[in-house]
Amino acid sequence: MKKKQQLGFTLIELVSVIVILGILAALALPKFISIKNDAQAAALQGVVGAVNSAFAVNYAGNLANTAKGAAITGTAIAISQAVANVMQGGSLPTGYSVSAGSISCSTGVSAGSSNSITISNSSFPSGSNSATATLICTG
Repeated sequence: MKKKQQLGFTLIELVSVIVILGILAALALPKFISIKNDAQAAALQGVVGAVNSAFAVNYAGNLANTAKGAAITGTAIAISQAVANVMQGGSLPTGYSVSAGSISCSTGVSAGSSNSITISNSSFPSGSNSATATLICTG
């Protein structure tokens, strides 16, 4: 008599595969959670980089031709308006805000001087929800 060939998997084989998948999932889950925090930190750094680039391009354009770019000068500078003036689209992405300490861009003497401003997103976990950008005065 011919013996029938086995057509499926045994119960032991199926259970062992499920156990192995469970162990792999338990090991991978913490990594996926930390990826979210890494992504939020990278998004914040991307916005800060965009703001830094916008101020640098604005300063260079204004230096080459004073009719180009936004003038960032004076003693009472509205930081949010200065950022809005240099960013494409006229503002920071949704959820981000900007603040600064004392900013001074005196007319005629501060061209090229830089001031630190803080870009933040309150929906990110504390400790990684803010970073520093550089505002460049046009004088």
